[in-house]
Formats: sequence, C-alpha cells, structure tokens
Amino acid sequence: MDRKNCCVLIPSLDPDEKLPAYVKELIKAQYGLILVVDDGSSADHQPIFDRIASWPGCQVLHHEVNRGKGAALRTGFAYILEHTDLEGVITADSDGQHTVTDTAKLAEKLDGSKAELLLGSRDFSRHSTQVPPKSRLGNRITSGVFALLYGNWLPDTQTGLRAMSRPMLHDCLEITGDRFEYEMNQLIWCSRHHIPMTVVPIETVYHNENQGTHFHPVRDSWRIYKLILGNFLRFTYASLICWLVDFVLFTLLKRIPFLAQLELDTPWLHALSQSAEAILLATAIARVCSATLNFFLNKGMVFHIRKSKGAVWRYIALCIAVMLVSGITVSALHALLGINSSVIKLVVDLILFVVNYRIQRNWVFAQTEGD
Repeated sequence: MDRKNCCVLIPSLDPDEKLPAYVKELIKAQYGLILVVDDGSSADHQPIFDRIASWPGCQVLHHEVNRGKGAALRTGFAYILEHTDLEGVITADSDGQHTVTDTAKLAEKLDGSKAELLLGSRDFSRHSTQVPPKSRLGNRITSGVFALLYGNWLPDTQTGLRAMSRPMLHDCLEITGDRFEYEMNQLIWCSRHHIPMTVVPIETVYHNENQGTHFHPVRDSWRIYKLILGNFLRFTYASLICWLVDFVLFTLLKRIPFLAQLELDTPWLHALSQSAEAILLATAIARVCSATLNFFLNKGMVFHIRKSKGAVWRYIALCIAVMLVSGITVSALHALLGINSSVIKLVVDLILFVVNYRIQRNWVFAQTEGD
C-alpha cells in the first residue's frame, strides 16, 4: 500500500523530545496523516503537542484525563473513519522504539482489500542483546501461553507497531480494554474470527532498559493474563461444575429403588457386578445431564455465542471423538510402555482437555455472521 494512503496513529502520554523527532521523520516519509492522541498528558507536556499540531500533515487529539492506551487507539480509529478516507492505519508507540523504516515496511505489506493484522515483531531470541532479560522472559511466556490456547505462535505479542486496513477499524472500535490489555484483546479477537495475523520482523530498539514505558509490570500484566486465560479458566470452571453434577447424579441415581432393583436379561452385566444395570443406566443418565449442562454453560458463559448453527451436533461429535481418542490412546500407550493406565489416562486427558477447548472455540461454537 502507498504510504500516502496510510495514517500513522500514535497514542502518547507525557512524551519527551523523542516524539517530535519521530514525527518529523514520519513527515519526511510522506504518510497521508500522522495522528497523535494525547492521552491526558500534564500541562507541562502540552507545548510538545502544540508544536506537532502546527506541522503539515499532522493532527493532535486530546483526552482531558488519562484513559489508557486502548481508549486512545479507539479515539484515533474513530477519527480516521469519520474524517478521512485513508485505506490503512499503522499504530506506533511514542517512545522512539519503532523506526520509520519499520513503519514503511508494514505499509508496503498492507493489503487494503482484505482483513488482516500485521505485527511488527522484535527479536526476543536469546541471541538478541537489545532486549532486557525481564522483557524477553515475559514475552516468551506470553507467546507460549497464547499459542497453547489460541493456536497462533506470535513471537512478539506486546508489540505496539501494527498495521490494519480500513474495514477492520469498525471492529477495532468494538474491541474492549482501555489500557495495555486492548492490544492483547485485539490478538484474541483476530484469532477468534480467523483474521490472519502476519508477523513482520522489525528492528529491536530499547532505550535505557525500557525505563520510559508507562507499562506497569504487575497491574498491566494481570490485565493481559486475565484476558489470555479468562476463557480457558471459565471453560475449566464449567467443566468442574459439570463433573460435580455428573458425580452427584450418578451417586443418587444408582441408589434409587427403581434402578437398584432393576434386573435386565443381560448375563454378561451380572458377571461384572450385581448392580451392573443400575450403574450403567445411572452413568448414562448422569452423563447426558452433565453434558447438556456443559453445552449451555460453554455456549453462554465461556464463548458468549448467541447463534451457532449445528453446534449441538458438533458438540456431540466432539464428545464421542474425545472419548474414543482417550480410550484408544490410553490402551495403546499402556500396552506399548507398560505404565499404569490411570497415570497415562491422567496425562492424555489433560492434553485432550486443552485440545477440546480449542476445538470448541474454533469449531463447535464458531462465530456465525451477525454475532
């Protein structure tokens, strides 16, 4: 995409002289608009914004009070939609860590005809000498957790250098999160709606061990991980509730007189247990009840889906598939390795639990148009 069709959007809070220096370089690169959002900076920093606002091709918007990076980005997106016809947006940080060359790299790769998110990815490998150790460790952990739960390996989940086409801005306005968690919510939203996320390697720049950042390591990390793990934890809670319902129903049902005294013409069941019929029927009834509850909890509480055509049948098919895979895998590994089958089942079912979550999120309760 031509840079003249792109806006560079920069949220900023209490900037220093690196911001106007950066904006000057962006002006030379001939972008269609350089939009700076002052997110409630103090009066001492207003001369910097006034200076930028006076330059050609620049616009400054102001928040009266600090509302957070996510809120500042949405303010910028709304302005671009309402007051320009630019086809692409590149978001960048105001601390000088995103070079003009890298913004141009994203602009060139951006395709305005389709929905996609380009992510400027820094080098967080152990070979990079630019990254502070705590930043490297934190990003690696976050990337691993995100890949496990959402299926996308993103080397730099916290990058602020991103590019998107104009059609995506309407959805970006609906994404929640007022502070740093907004950017993680954006990644989750793209994963949930199967929007391609393309990693674009960029230069790794850290000034003074990143001491100028407004990212609060405890508070903002909590917000981010609450988003990443939120759905999975709700999925876990729902599963525990349904397991408890299954267990209680099974215990009660197999003791009621009708089932306890039931005798069917099934000699092979009697060979297993004197109350085999009661156990079998109690298991079936309890499992149907708990699975039905689990379906509605996942649909409403976990994945927040109003409509998902065919979800019931996909859920039933998945339950059967998981049961078969678990049984066959445990049996095969027990025969092959000779390890206690209960130990193998614990490991296998834990893995299947995560896989089950991802399949339910991406297939069983897939978003339908209008959701």
